[in-house]
Parts: sequence; structure tokens; C-alpha cells
Amino acid sequence: QAQLVESGGGSVQPGGSLRLSCTASGWTRNFACMAWFRQVPGKEREGVAATSVRGSSTGTTWYIDSVKGRFAIERDNAKNTLSLEMNNLKPEDTATYYCAATQGVFCMRAIQDLDSIPAHDYSDWGQGTQVTVSS
Repeated sequence: QAQLVESGGGSVQPGGSLRLSCTASGWTRNFACMAWFRQVPGKEREGVAATSVRGSSTGTTWYIDSVKGRFAIERDNAKNTLSLEMNNLKPEDTATYYCAATQGVFCMRAIQDLDSIPAHDYSDWGQGTQVTVSS
């Protein structure tokens, strides 16, 4: 079993930047995709960004339209970390952000076919880190 621990959340003004980090430990060698989700109370969890970390599609990324050009996801295999660089933050980015991973080998194909990240396919989750964007 793997453990995922997020860090880097906080409060910023609109237009500001934050960098989230997720440190993975334990049984991580079978991870196929890693992703960042976010959730606001009363709403469904939303997939924000994903990256393929194994196989021929390694390095392929996907972003929800609302964050394209502002967010960047990156996997550092040597450090076993996943980061989310968030720039030009907007109040609507306020949420709890979660790191997650799946061993499903067709994970990136599923994301591309659905044009969304299927949360039910992800078995390993972090505890979440709060991001608040407010003036």
C-alpha cells in the first residue's frame, strides 16, 4: 500500500501563485497515473490535472480547461514526488486539493476519452491541503 502526503497549501490573493507537493512512499512502483483533484464543500470532487508516470505514455499530461495555461503538473521520479505549480490563481480555485494515484495501465487513455479524470479509478489518496484565494 502507498501513502501520499500533500503540502504547500495556503492563502493567497488573486493573481498569486502556490506550489503544491505530494510525497509518495510505500508501494508506488505500479503507479500508472498520478493526479490532482480538488473539492469544495457541497460539490463533487473535480479532477484538475493528471500525468502518466509509467509505460509508453510517460509524461503525457491532461488539464481541465479552467486551469490550462495557469497550472503545471510534474512528476519527479527520483524524489517520488508530484507537484502542481499554480499561477494566476483565481477565487474559484479555492478548494481542498488532493493528490491521487492509480495503477490502471490505461489511465491516460481513459482521461483522454472522457475528457475528465475518473476519481473512482484512483485507489490511493492523500489527506488534502487547503488552497484559499481571496482578496
